[in-house]
Amino acid sequence: MARYMEALTVERGGFRIKVPESWWEFDVRPESRDDAIHRMVTERLRAHPELAPHRDTYISFLRKAAADAWKSGALYCGCMAESFGGDTPITGSVTVSLVGGRTSKGDPLPTDPEAVTAQLAVKEARREGDSWRKVTTVAIPGVGPAARTYGIEDVPVPGDELNRTIRAVLMQTFIPVPGQEGKVALVAGSSQVLDLADSFFDIFDAITSTFRFAD
Repeated sequence: MARYMEALTVERGGFRIKVPESWWEFDVRPESRDDAIHRMVTERLRAHPELAPHRDTYISFLRKAAADAWKSGALYCGCMAESFGGDTPITGSVTVSLVGGRTSKGDPLPTDPEAVTAQLAVKEARREGDSWRKVTTVAIPGVGPAARTYGIEDVPVPGDELNRTIRAVLMQTFIPVPGQEGKVALVAGSSQVLDLADSFFDIFDAITSTFRFAD
């Protein structure tokens, strides 16, 4: 996967981050996402015309996914989908969100990395194949310390009435936003290719290490 490390710098309001050059953006911004989704679906159907009868379903699903992501605070979502000769493509994504929270009394939650890690639960795998989660702190060059979780987790499917989950490689880094009390930039990397967990942890860590707040 070394070839992925040729980087493309992405800038959004308030931050910039470098992602592998071969990745593509799933646009979640309200002013541009509908046009971007139409273009993306059209390109995919041109390559796979047998899927044309499902065009409206794809567009509806992607619109909802983009709207849900934006409502949850997502500002950028970069994705990869590569085939290396196997039957199943290798997929992954990195999302940058601006999130915050308050206590029951209405006070902003602390964003200090040590305080954040104290609120995050470690999960041990009781047997082989179980989900697990580790909690730590990392130093982002030029930014400072940040809380982080990583592991193999069961992620709830948004809006699913049956409360189903998807098992995924997941890394989340909580970076305090300067001058905004109670706010963190959440950089989340995920992939459903569990066999490559260690490789994806390295990739997500490398991408997150390029995060910078805009001047």
